[in-house]
Formats: sequence, C-alpha cells, structure tokens
Amino acid sequence: MLDLILPPLAACMVIVAIHSYLGLHIIAREVIFVDLSLAQMAALGSTVAIFAGSEPGSTMSYVYALGFTTLGAALFALTRTHEKGRVPQEAIIGIVYVVASAAAILVADRVPRGGEAIKDILVGSLLWVTWPAILKMAAVYAALGVFHFVLRNRFLTISFEPETALANGWSIRWWDFWFYLSFGVVITLSVPIAGVLLVFSFLVVPAAVAFQFTSNQKYLAITSWFAGILASAAGIAVSFKYDLPTGPVIVCAFGVMLLLAFILRRFVPQTA
Repeated sequence: MLDLILPPLAACMVIVAIHSYLGLHIIAREVIFVDLSLAQMAALGSTVAIFAGSEPGSTMSYVYALGFTTLGAALFALTRTHEKGRVPQEAIIGIVYVVASAAAILVADRVPRGGEAIKDILVGSLLWVTWPAILKMAAVYAALGVFHFVLRNRFLTISFEPETALANGWSIRWWDFWFYLSFGVVITLSVPIAGVLLVFSFLVVPAAVAFQFTSNQKYLAITSWFAGILASAAGIAVSFKYDLPTGPVIVCAFGVMLLLAFILRRFVPQTA
C-alpha cells in the first residue's frame, strides 16, 4: 500500500511547493481564474499535438502545450492595465478559457480517442505518476523557484504594490509576461499529472486559506504551503482508505479546509 501512496503524495508535495506560492500572486492580482485559463491553453496545445501525430506525454506534446501557454501569457500581460478599463482583465481571462475549451473539443473531435484525451487532461493521472516524472517536475520547479527568488522584489511589488512599481517606472507588462510565462511552464508540467481541476485547487485554495490569517508575505507563504500539504495528504489518505478517485477527493479536501479556515477566522485575529 505504501508503494502506491508515496508517488502521488510526493507529486502533490512538489506541486504544492510552487503552486501555493504562485497562488499568493494570483489572489493579490485578483486574476483568480488565470490558472484555469492557462491550464486550458496547455490542454489545447496537448490536444493539437495529438492531432498532429504526437503521443500524449511526449516531448512534442509538452512543446505544443508550452507554446499555447506562452501565447496566453503574452495575451494576459498585454491586457493588464493599472487603470480601470472598459473590459476587466478577468473577462479577458474567462473568454480565453471558454474559447480554448471549445477549440480543444473541436480538435479532439477529429482525434481518435479524443474524448478520453480531454477527460485525462481534466482529471490527470495522479495515481499513475512515476518517479522519473516527479523528479523531472521537481527539477524544473526548483529552477523556477530560483528564478522567482532572484526576481522576488519585482514580482512581489508588482503583485502586492502595483502603484509602487508604476512610481518606480517599471515596465509592468514586460514583467507580467515573464511572470505568466514561468507560471505557464508550471501549469504545463502539472496539468498532465494532476488535471485542470486539481491544479486550480493547488493554486487558489492554500493561498485563500493563508489570506484569512495574515497579510505578511513571509507568513502567507508558510501558511499556504502548510495548508496545501495538509489538504493533499488528507485527500490521498481518504482516497486510499475508501477506494475513491484521488483527484476529486483532494479537491474536496481543499474545499473542506477552506471552509474550516473561514470558521476558524471568526475566532483567530488576523496578523499583520
């Protein structure tokens, strides 16, 4: 039993390590559904790769997915503005999501087993993840973690204090592009393993839990990581104990954790 539990648990720990941190940026920027949108762009890229003759999970499949995700990153960087526009960026993000979803369905309709390919992208293959895939993902995430650490002043300021970034004369769109591109690389690797729905939970829920209790950036990261690890471990334990689908159970575990955080928030004062 332990041999079956360890790979998905390790994969969740790796995914949580970077998703929970990126989620803090996403909530601070108030672009909550950018994860779903970029994940769907990656899914569209993977579907197009299959249509072009590549095998699911192959190198070319990742190249296609990353290419479509880069396109989405550029679009989101270009549509961000510090002024209130006629069309909110969240609307643009939603439009990209539905168009990418529709396009993926159209492409899958022309691909053998296309429906199953779309289902695999939605739910992932967490139970069947291999150690080589986990190590590859961990290596890429570690490199991206170094990238974000080196540029943390820029990214954190733009996310949490955009007025300061503007006052400093920084090109926000340019830095947004690099942020969303690194974000897209994370999504491209995690979606085939965890699926679109679970990746969204990994990104948003731990950060949402953290924001209930503190506004300090260091404590936000620590609380977010802890919440993500706890929900993942609980979801996997329940899944194996009662023989339930792992991904949906973990998503529900995240939902329960957020609900408990809202209740606990009534009794614990928020710290600075």
